[in-house]
Amino acid sequence: MPESLHPLVSVVRVEDIKLNPTTDWEHFFLNFYTVSLKRNVQAKARYGQQYYDFDTGVMSFTAPRQLQSHVMVDQDSQQEVGRGYVLLVHPDFLLKSSVLEKINQYGFFAYALHEALHLSAREEADMLEIFRKIDQECQHIDQHTQDIILSQIDLLLSYSNRFYGRQFVTRKAANKDLLANLERVLEAYFEKGLGLESGHVSVDYVASQLHVSPSYLSDVLRSLTGQNARQHIQEKILEKARFYLAATNLSVAEIAYQLGFEHPQSFNKFFRKKNNTSPLAFRRMYN
Repeated sequence: MPESLHPLVSVVRVEDIKLNPTTDWEHFFLNFYTVSLKRNVQAKARYGQQYYDFDTGVMSFTAPRQLQSHVMVDQDSQQEVGRGYVLLVHPDFLLKSSVLEKINQYGFFAYALHEALHLSAREEADMLEIFRKIDQECQHIDQHTQDIILSQIDLLLSYSNRFYGRQFVTRKAANKDLLANLERVLEAYFEKGLGLESGHVSVDYVASQLHVSPSYLSDVLRSLTGQNARQHIQEKILEKARFYLAATNLSVAEIAYQLGFEHPQSFNKFFRKKNNTSPLAFRRMYN
């Protein structure tokens, strides 16, 4: 990449990046936050066992030390490596700023690459303008530089959050399919007795079964149901507990172990908190 004037933040044009074939690309991470808007990039990024192309204008976000893998395309016949911008920000640049608090709140810095943000032509133009303004400001380092760049990064992230909200709405049908698949994964977990073997069903387990990142799963569910993934799983556990208490002869302890609780006391506390009554009192109501 071209040398950066500012030691903690820079904007790099994708056209200026030279891709050198090396095994380092197979497994690597950066010590920066990155926000990228790329189009027609001559490389593929891997998440899990699948590769994803940057063949359309998409935005992606990575936090420091996120493991990545890229496969380079033979450059001999290529006119360019791609187009777009990459914003790189060292965490030290964000210390004691509200931007760092926002980054910690936004789930999309933990999304998988195939959960990237797809922009309309108008949205892409707005984003490109912000990238260019940050790039211009990086060329003039004075006492105002950090505040101005932070305000532009804040604006970039706010628009990204808005556009992701729009994407959840426009992909509502696909997201409902994800919700249906989630229900099947949870049902299978209890039917197979995995709670007895592995304990509580976790967000990470469900996300891996659905081939999405935990953060993306939570944000999709929140857009559909108002609950994040953890809350949704807890509601499913409560639903199953009510069923076992009302329709089976399993003891409270057996139900607790079936649902992945290590101790019956933990199950009693969970059920009482969620249902405002004890498991035994709930069972008596149905008997």
